[in-house]
Amino acid sequence: MSMSFDQYMKDMVQPMRDDLTRLGIQELRTPEEVEASLPDAKGTALVVINSVCGCAAGQCRPGVSQALQHDITPDHLYTVFAGQDKEATAKAREFFAPYPPSSPSIALMKDGELVHFIERHQVEDRSAEDIAADLKSAFDRYCR
Repeated sequence: MSMSFDQYMKDMVQPMRDDLTRLGIQELRTPEEVEASLPDAKGTALVVINSVCGCAAGQCRPGVSQALQHDITPDHLYTVFAGQDKEATAKAREFFAPYPPSSPSIALMKDGELVHFIERHQVEDRSAEDIAADLKSAFDRYCR
């Protein structure tokens, strides 16, 4: 039995992608998709930098899911997948200055400008509930 590395990774990562896309979050898989979506997004846009690590599975994705149950949510929902869609992720990260690359992480943008950012170190040692509360607070502040 032989399976290519690329196919193996695709099969292993798909459930991690599905955790977000089933919430209505749109994947941006190429730099062109990022460029067409982020800078011109009117209103607010949530961008989740997804990854295969344990804190993405245990805290980040569940925290995003809980936050999106809030009465106030962003106008646009996007995700890029670090380590998988590398060029798209690199392009998205251009919009998150001055923050260094980290994954998982979560950005909230308003009219194409970064207004709130949760870095990996703010995901690792917090619960999904804490991350959701942080996001809900940001939604209340920026998404009205």
